[in-house]
Amino acid sequence: MSTDESSSAGCLVAVYGTLRRGHANSHMLAQASFIGTDTLNAIVLYDLGEYPGAKLARSDGIEVEVYRIDRQTLAALDQLEEFDPANPASSLYVRSELQTVFGKAWVYLYQGAVVGRRPLRAGRWVPRTVDHATAAPR
Repeated sequence: MSTDESSSAGCLVAVYGTLRRGHANSHMLAQASFIGTDTLNAIVLYDLGEYPGAKLARSDGIEVEVYRIDRQTLAALDQLEEFDPANPASSLYVRSELQTVFGKAWVYLYQGAVVGRRPLRAGRWVPRTVDHATAAPR
């Protein structure tokens, strides 16, 4: 699967933040098929305030939810995550395929700086009360 296409049957996406069930952007996956949960050891999350950002790095396991989505949902997620497939270098997040127990799934990786941000190396991200003065711009 390339970043420009997904099969007509859809593709998998693994989510770790506001797209998870019960969180602020979960409505964007309302029409998607929930496949299950997994734990990824290839990412570390960083607390960016209102949402987390993942970076490729060894962890003790970050919990993700895996969904099967269609092309329209993938395009909507790209827009939410400020990912431009035509210009990934200038995107806030980029899509990368990572292995899950359900197969390869797209994971959005944060490209911004994380210096001074609290890392989460195991478990799941939980939203907190946001101090808007220190929240990362979106």
